[in-house]
Amino acid sequence: MKKLFSFMSLLYIFLLISGSVFANGERTFSLGGASSWSYAETRRSITEVRSIRPQPVLLLSSAPVTSISGYSAAAGVLGNFSALTEPSLDMAISFDERLSSLYRDNIGNYRVNAPPDIETVARSLARAGTGAALFGTGGMNGIGPITIEPINSNALFAPNNRIRDFTIEFWLYPLNLENGEKIISWAALKNAGGNFIVQQIQCIASRNKLQWSFINFFTSTNEANHLNIEFSGNIPIVPKTWSHHLIRFDANTGMIEYIVDGVSEAISYTTPSGRESSFVNGEVHTPVIGTSGVFMLGENYTGLIDEFKIHNVCAGRSSVQKYPASGGRMETMAIDLGDSSSRVVRIDVSGGRTGINGNSVSNEYRQNGRFRFDDDSEINFFIRSSDNPYLLNSAQWVSFTPGAAVNIRGRYVQIAADFYPSADGETSPYLEQVHLVYIPGEPPLPPRNVTAVAVDGAVELRWRHSPNENTAGYLVYYSAVRGELFGNDASLGLSPVNVGLVNSLYVDGLRNGTLYYFRIAAYDHITGTEIYNVGEFSAEVTARPLSGLRLSDLYP
Repeated sequence: MKKLFSFMSLLYIFLLISGSVFANGERTFSLGGASSWSYAETRRSITEVRSIRPQPVLLLSSAPVTSISGYSAAAGVLGNFSALTEPSLDMAISFDERLSSLYRDNIGNYRVNAPPDIETVARSLARAGTGAALFGTGGMNGIGPITIEPINSNALFAPNNRIRDFTIEFWLYPLNLENGEKIISWAALKNAGGNFIVQQIQCIASRNKLQWSFINFFTSTNEANHLNIEFSGNIPIVPKTWSHHLIRFDANTGMIEYIVDGVSEAISYTTPSGRESSFVNGEVHTPVIGTSGVFMLGENYTGLIDEFKIHNVCAGRSSVQKYPASGGRMETMAIDLGDSSSRVVRIDVSGGRTGINGNSVSNEYRQNGRFRFDDDSEINFFIRSSDNPYLLNSAQWVSFTPGAAVNIRGRYVQIAADFYPSADGETSPYLEQVHLVYIPGEPPLPPRNVTAVAVDGAVELRWRHSPNENTAGYLVYYSAVRGELFGNDASLGLSPVNVGLVNSLYVDGLRNGTLYYFRIAAYDHITGTEIYNVGEFSAEVTARPLSGLRLSDLYP
């Protein structure tokens, strides 16, 4: 207790010298804009983009989510098929790197070689992430291809691998889609009974559709027989428009299916009968990979390709929307407002929604109000607070409307925002700036109407309570020397005396004939701690104990 008194003594010497340290009026803490988004500590499916507004904004990430929850560009389950998840990835080429020479397989199973004349387009033109690969400008004489070859035995297309389930997917943005443009090809040499045959996968443009062929790719169990499978899409591909293409193979039934923009376009079976396999109607032919196999991407093709991936599962039907339907979330780190019981009065927000129309980015901008848009995209905002930073995580989130009055108290606050895309997944809301407007916390006001009545060897103090509801108690200061307030005569101990939440005190053990000076300060404390937040002094009162004085004489 003596250490506490000593600390409080030093504190109030400082306050007497320096004056009040508490400021009146509003202050602002800003996030985003020129203040950066460094306080946006937690970002789930949220990315920072510079091309929408003069300063960076936060919006939903269009890049596929690399977690076991699935991808925004290809996720979901159909029947017994698998969702596309990170563990299922065999190859993932995003084309987000600034230079084509830096393109890489993010899984590390394949080597990517891109000619230097292939360009990376900006985010505004890409389907997902921050870039896409641009191939050629001259039709059949265009630039390309990118070559992709396995570099370890973990690769699905490594030599001598027998593949079970697989999925191949990519995004396509053709400029014209002329007949004969080759989107994807793969070729390897296969030893078939001492004779080498060529294995091929080809995806070629024909009459504004993609035609797929698998030559000598599917092999019987004893590798004596090979099947050739060919099919094409039903609906013409629209030039200068992104479309999602997915090939999936189920080794249990022999089904190979072509899906465009989430819609099934063609189904074949790799069985001798050409029908779905069962215990009755025969075996399934599955791929056995030959040697020297290489993918070629964008050979004699003019347009964009984005997010080229291979998975080692037969995927569920793809959800091809640009932004994840589950949305994303941003949470700030703890923001220290400096004083306990600081009061947040409102939170101003600017932002909007953005989508890509053709080759341009369209924006809708607003300040404050509800961030809900006509296409069902929206941002919902939350705040929580505490005077103790260690208790902040257990505080309850409270929703708020930007620009409207709020009444949140605490030294530490956190802000969260939930982002949701439009109904079709093609538009994302974005956050430009957040201005948290608050009034710094002030300790309780001093008690009022303090009186001091002297008696024999003591003084009776009385006062009216501080008007602040959060007052936790009072410190009573006394001294026989004006201006010091740190006496040691009283039986109660050294000044100041912590008397708790009362409004009177009998101070005995004082010397008769000595004039004593008294002041009282109210305090609250930081939630969950014993740390005091002490307010200013009351008006000073004096009293002189005298021999023979009795309270009964003063209060008959």
